[in-house]
Amino acid sequence: MNKLWAFDAAARHQNFRTAAEELNLTQGAVAQQVRSLEEELAQKLFSRHARGLHLTENGRAYAREIRRALEIVDNATRQIAPTSQRIVLSVPPSVAAKWLLPKLADFREINPDIDLVTQASEKISVFNADAVDLAIRIGTPPFADLEHHFLADKRLSAVTQPALANKLLSGSPHFSSARDFSSLPLVFDSHNHWELFFRSEGLATPSPQLQFNHSSLAIDAAREGQGIALAPTILTRHGIETGDLVSLFEAPALSCSNYYIVYPAGHSGEHNVRLRVIDWLLKQGV
Repeated sequence: MNKLWAFDAAARHQNFRTAAEELNLTQGAVAQQVRSLEEELAQKLFSRHARGLHLTENGRAYAREIRRALEIVDNATRQIAPTSQRIVLSVPPSVAAKWLLPKLADFREINPDIDLVTQASEKISVFNADAVDLAIRIGTPPFADLEHHFLADKRLSAVTQPALANKLLSGSPHFSSARDFSSLPLVFDSHNHWELFFRSEGLATPSPQLQFNHSSLAIDAAREGQGIALAPTILTRHGIETGDLVSLFEAPALSCSNYYIVYPAGHSGEHNVRLRVIDWLLKQGV
């Protein structure tokens, strides 16, 4: 099915790059899926040219039938979807752990009839192929062939354990720039927030003493007093509200990317359960 989705998108756009944007895949991945399909069929479906793709005669005939078949699948799914109360939500792991998880009890209380299945993954969802209904992703609109709703901005907070914060603040320091953190124990993650912060002020980044691949792990280390993490406010807000974390400083926005809820275009009015989940998520935004 992945090969057929890739071929259908490429046939409609006559362009691997545009097809890749629609499917949230890389251009190379789409091209590989199409090549694999051509090998399986022992048929050339496209002729490749410097300025783009052209369907072969066999490719045009095949594309018409595949489009018809995929529309039948889509229609059949939409006809039964309103009776299904299951929504699959794809979320980055740190957002799932630090933002969504503390709120799920509220969701279950308000929506006891909806089975919300959370997929914590950094992988960009291919909605049809991965059977995902909604996704929360970081980016900048427009998103090709996707509807989107703004969820939260990407402000950053420098956070740490209350005991360590009291120690750092005992001398009445003033945290107002990256330079104020240069000699302190910092916890890094794979999103390079500290690096971007120091670079924005023309400063060299201190060597990390602790480094993790997920922001949630960096935040956990900060909560345990291992140092100071710089992470999106959407991830630190719950810890600050519970008293597990203290915010020392809010950094200015370092990019134009924000958090958005995204889903396939054209389906917004066809799935009442999905709309209920979207409405609830938007009310939880920071």
